[in-house]
Amino acid sequence: METNFSTIQSLFLENKLQLTPEQFDAFTTYGEFLVEYNKKVNLTAITDTEQIWKKHFLDSIYPLRYFDLPMGASVIDVGTGAGFPSVPMAIYRRDLNITMLDSLKKRILFLELLAEKTGLMHWSCIHGRAEDVGNIPDFREQYDIAVARAVASLPVLCEYCMPFVKVGGCFLALKGPNESAVDAKYAISVLGGILESEIAYHLGEDERKLIIIRKISQTPTNYPRKSNRIQQKPLCK
Repeated sequence: METNFSTIQSLFLENKLQLTPEQFDAFTTYGEFLVEYNKKVNLTAITDTEQIWKKHFLDSIYPLRYFDLPMGASVIDVGTGAGFPSVPMAIYRRDLNITMLDSLKKRILFLELLAEKTGLMHWSCIHGRAEDVGNIPDFREQYDIAVARAVASLPVLCEYCMPFVKVGGCFLALKGPNESAVDAKYAISVLGGILESEIAYHLGEDERKLIIIRKISQTPTNYPRKSNRIQQKPLCK
């Protein structure tokens, strides 16, 4: 597949998404810099240009078809890695105020350099562990939306992510097909949330899920716990 503007625009339209030339240019810069930087720092196993467009860029913004992010919303991406899903969201929605959190400094450095490359300066980066940053008053319950496309189980992700969300806000978990929100029912309740919806969809041949959890009360102050406790004894019942 060619990756000129008209071809990629057609790909987006097939998936009921619009694409402007400015967005295309920013995505292209992102993809090229990701592949280049990946040669010295392991950021992604996907380095084929076509697959980057489909499995990283489209995969990150496709959930916006199902969840209407408010204009100017504050969004934190917990365990952002190479910037997924938050950087594609930032390119697609320049009104969003995005914070990217990751525990590895090398990933944060990549994202800071990427901001300079793309000229997109409406995001900030935090180097730290979610269970530590989530207990800092400047970050705890300060965001309209938390997002994660991490591989951790949903009960674990909930404990990492929900402390960041304001009451009334949402945690959006981008998951594969084999995980259900039922698995995290207890964690969602303990952490102050309710399941709003669980949406199964296809992106090409791949099955995906978007799990939307609404924050209805403050997260108890004893959460999040230390990482080893979260991993060894997830909030399951």
